[in-house]
Amino acid sequence: MGIKSFQGSRRAQKNQKKSTDQTPFQVKDYMTTKLITFKPEHTVEQVIDTLIKHRISGGPVVNEKNELIGIISEGDCIKQIHDSRYYNMPLENNSVEKNMIKNVETIDGNMNIFDAATKFLKAKRRRFPIVDGGKLVGQISQKDILKAAMQLRGHNWK
Repeated sequence: MGIKSFQGSRRAQKNQKKSTDQTPFQVKDYMTTKLITFKPEHTVEQVIDTLIKHRISGGPVVNEKNELIGIISEGDCIKQIHDSRYYNMPLENNSVEKNMIKNVETIDGNMNIFDAATKFLKAKRRRFPIVDGGKLVGQISQKDILKAAMQLRGHNWK
């Protein structure tokens, strides 16, 4: 008595890319490219206004050549508000450059979306910038990872 398969025959699918063509589900396919960025000379007050207006929690800081030089977040702004009150210093005299995080971890745009999810879990960050040739080209957030996962439902996640 032979073993019968319940899977049925597999037909070749049309327009299916070979797995060697590119890494499937890459970060660059889901990253945000229209970014709200900040300049080092902006004030913390300008950043706070922008964060509230656009309902974002932070953003990259770039120089005049669009090179990533830092990240500023709600937490950095709250720290500045706290310190200005504690030390009785005016808020508007503090630039983004003095309050941003300068050692910024980035993600490669060619990284697999699932490897990026792992990096988010390990780093406990809300967003990672993507740099190509020294220039800021995009940003991937935890929400982008969730959107990608919802779009990829039904695929084999290997």
